[in-house]
Amino acid sequence: MEGDFIKIKKWLLPLSWLYGLGVKLRNTMFEIGILKVRSFDVPVISVGNITVGGTGKTPHVEYLANMLRDQFHVAVLSRGYKRKSKGFILADNKTTMAEIGDEPYQMKQKFPNVKVAVDKNRCHGIDILMEQDKQLDVVLLDDAFQHRYVNPGINILLVDYHRLITYDKLLPAGRLREPLNGKDRADIVIVTKCPKELKPMEYRVITKAMGLYPYQQLFFTSLSYDKLKPVFKDCKPKAAPLLTELADTHTLLLTGIASPEQLEHDLSPLIPHLSLLTFSDHHRFRKKDIQHINRSFAALESPKCIITTEKDATRLQTTEGLSDEVRQNIYALPVRIHFMQEQEELFHNHIIGYVLKNSRNSILVKNKDERKPQDSNHSGNRPRTISFRNN
Repeated sequence: MEGDFIKIKKWLLPLSWLYGLGVKLRNTMFEIGILKVRSFDVPVISVGNITVGGTGKTPHVEYLANMLRDQFHVAVLSRGYKRKSKGFILADNKTTMAEIGDEPYQMKQKFPNVKVAVDKNRCHGIDILMEQDKQLDVVLLDDAFQHRYVNPGINILLVDYHRLITYDKLLPAGRLREPLNGKDRADIVIVTKCPKELKPMEYRVITKAMGLYPYQQLFFTSLSYDKLKPVFKDCKPKAAPLLTELADTHTLLLTGIASPEQLEHDLSPLIPHLSLLTFSDHHRFRKKDIQHINRSFAALESPKCIITTEKDATRLQTTEGLSDEVRQNIYALPVRIHFMQEQEELFHNHIIGYVLKNSRNSILVKNKDERKPQDSNHSGNRPRTISFRNN
């Protein structure tokens, strides 16, 4: 695994050592109290990583939001990477992608009843969310593992199967944002983007390599895909094909994400005629990019189509200059998270149990019960009914 996926720039290791000193100093300042960490009277679940590049944060945050939204008042708080605005913004149905960033915009489109907000200052963002919604049950922090000013109740660390942190090095020689022992802050570690055919021996090797403490839980997830969806619904596109129907279709895979390798790996067996057109993560498509997309698609043999990610689709929808042919034949591929080794129920129970135990309503009830004499006939508060949805 190390030799296949990890490329270390050994000549930059001295700079990595200096970078590591700076990160260690910052972490020490948090640990001894020079930099202050805040806890909140609402459950906070942080999802993030310690590497540069995609580990599947957005699909995992969406998984949590979908899992919790039927029982709880949920808010997602992100910094809004590459947005053209500042300060706190709570998204509504009129909010644009430029105001909050592509990933928060995507989540708001998928879950309109979930509060989605952006604020670079996460403490400030949580304060406003709690002030505006007295019924708020849980805050999901997107990409906040290094944002140590917030002390989350559950800290989830995502690790890409294709680039395990145990084999990586600090920036700039590798992709680690902080030393490997940063993983010790995690309550839950999830190895993401695992091949579906992962063998039992590989699970054991990865588990041993991660070297987690007894208080940490380890999960494995893979990616699965929903039906293709037209990116532009206003131009009478063709009916979206099924992935299994694209064996004879010349398909352009258009991505602007950090790690498109797993997507390519999954689609290649289904689509023999697969061409790649890749851009950098969060890439803002400019005029020359749009022209390149138009030319690349025009050069394909028929029948043909374009597949892109949901995140890229949100940016493409706001661009101008795509040809009518492209607009009618481009589809977004929704990504879903699948827990392996039948770990889904264990994960659900852990997350929902934490939210139930630590919600503001539960804390108020607990404090009230502690102040009054116990009555053997007192029925107490009726617990919520928990159900799981697989959609």
